[in-house]
Amino acid sequence: MTSLEPDERYSRQVLFRGIGPEGQRRLAEARVAVVGCGATGSAIASLLARAGVGTLRIIDRDYVEPSNLQRQTLFDEADAAESLPKAIAAARRIAAFNSQIVVEPQVADLTPDNIAALLEGMQLILDGTDNFETRYLINDFAVQASLPWIYTAAVGSYGVSLNILPGKTACLACVFPDSPRGAIETCETAGILNSAVNLAASIAVTEALKLMVGAEEQLRRTLLSFDVWHNQRAEVGASKPRIGCRACGLKDFVHLAGEGRPHITLCGRNSVQIHERHRPLDFAEMSQRLSPHGAVRHNAFVLKFWPEPYEVTLFPDGRAIIKGTTDTAVARSLYARYVGN
Repeated sequence: MTSLEPDERYSRQVLFRGIGPEGQRRLAEARVAVVGCGATGSAIASLLARAGVGTLRIIDRDYVEPSNLQRQTLFDEADAAESLPKAIAAARRIAAFNSQIVVEPQVADLTPDNIAALLEGMQLILDGTDNFETRYLINDFAVQASLPWIYTAAVGSYGVSLNILPGKTACLACVFPDSPRGAIETCETAGILNSAVNLAASIAVTEALKLMVGAEEQLRRTLLSFDVWHNQRAEVGASKPRIGCRACGLKDFVHLAGEGRPHITLCGRNSVQIHERHRPLDFAEMSQRLSPHGAVRHNAFVLKFWPEPYEVTLFPDGRAIIKGTTDTAVARSLYARYVGN
C-alpha cells in the first residue's frame, strides 16, 4: 500500500531548497483564507492544499454550474447537477486528495458586517474574487489588521497579481485609487482561458509559499500582468506605499465602513444577488410553500426554485441569487413575492 505519511507526501517539495523540512513545518502550521472559489480561487485552494498548508478557510457565496467546469478545477459534473455551494464542493474534493489538512468552508458573501468573523485567526488572505468592491473591502481589512494578502485576477487570456504587505509595500488602493471606470471585461463578456487562470493562481500561490516559509526577501514587489495569448508581460513598481493613499496612508477605510455598499448587486450570469438581511430559512417549509408556483428542489445547502422564466437560488441565511434578470427591481419583487419581506 502506498504510504500517506507526511514525510512521503511532501518529500519532493521538501527537497526544494527554498522550503526544506523547516519550511514544510511552517506550511503545516499556516492558516490561510481563500476569498472566492471560482476559477482563480479553486486553483489557488487546490495548490495550497496539495502543498500541505495546514488550515484553509474557503469563503464563497456561489454554487457550482455546468459553465464552471471548463476552468474551476475542484468541481465535477455531480457538483453542478446538485448545485452544491462552491465552498462545500471544494472542501469535499480537497478532503479526497489530502485528508491531513483542515478545510473550513464558509458559504457566505464577504461584507463589512461579517469580514472580521470570517477572517478571524487567518495569517494570509488570497484573492479569488471577481469584483473590485470585494477586493477593496479585503484591502481595507488587511491594511487595518496589518495582514498580508495577494491580489489575483484573470479574464480572457490576461492575468495579474500583486503582493500586499501592509506598511511595507503598496496596497491595492495605492495602485488603483479608484475602481476601474467604464466597461470592464468579465468572464461573461470576454470569456476566459483556463491556462490564464492556472498561471495566475500558480504565481500567487508561489508568492504565498514564500511568505509562509519566511522567505520574504524573495517576494516580488511589483504588479505583474501577463497575456498568455498575445505573449505580453508587464510589471509596475509597488515596493512602497503611495504617499497620501486613502487606505494605508490616511487610514480611511470607507469600504470596511460599508459606505454606500448596496444590498442588491449584479452577480454576473444575468443574475442579481439579494442579501438585505439575515433571515434563517427552513428549506422543507419553503419547498411546500413554493411548489404550487414552480419546480423546486433542495439539499442541505441550497434551495432552487424555477418560477418561469426565472431561477431563484436560496441559501439558509436568506440570501438569494435570482437568475434571468439584471433589473434589481424585478429581483426584489420576486424575492418579496416568494420569500417575503
